[in-house]
Amino acid sequence: MTDKTKDEKDLDLEQTETAENPKNEGDVNKDADLDVQEGNDPEAKAPEDNLSKENQELKDKYVRLYSEFENFRRRTAKERLDLVNTASQELIQEILPVIDDFERSFKAQADAGEDDQKQEGSRLIYNKLLRVLTSKGLEPMKDLVGKDFDAEYHEAITQIPAPSEDLKGKIVDVVEKGYTMGGKVVRFAKVVIGK
Repeated sequence: MTDKTKDEKDLDLEQTETAENPKNEGDVNKDADLDVQEGNDPEAKAPEDNLSKENQELKDKYVRLYSEFENFRRRTAKERLDLVNTASQELIQEILPVIDDFERSFKAQADAGEDDQKQEGSRLIYNKLLRVLTSKGLEPMKDLVGKDFDAEYHEAITQIPAPSEDLKGKIVDVVEKGYTMGGKVVRFAKVVIGK
């Protein structure tokens, strides 16, 4: 019984090696590949997590960049509109003294008792100029006498004793007309206040 054939000895040797090392290297690599394919490998999850984090960061960056661009576009459109309005406002401010001169000349001619026919040409030019300016949004401040003084629209030149009690602290006279354009003051009305 102790005499084993060479084949039997080889068979016993293989069984011993199999018992000590149940799987050969190829089998171990196959099992590792199966774990990776099944998603059990922690090293395989880390790149997926990194890619997902990177994807989220890129999405956030895109949303912020898009928002900043939209804000920039709105701001530049508003600045462009303000620039156009401001440019016309500066021109109108320079034309307002001409309108004041027309009004003073009409008043002086009326006080002197001059004929209306002499004023007719000047009145046509004055009215045409006013129509152009009002079409651009210019509005004169009207009927200020008797109203309360408002520092946002009026500029007080002086105070005089009020002709009546109800005019105390109110506008008694308008020295120079005020104008607004688009709700903004182009020129403050210069007024006299009763005290």
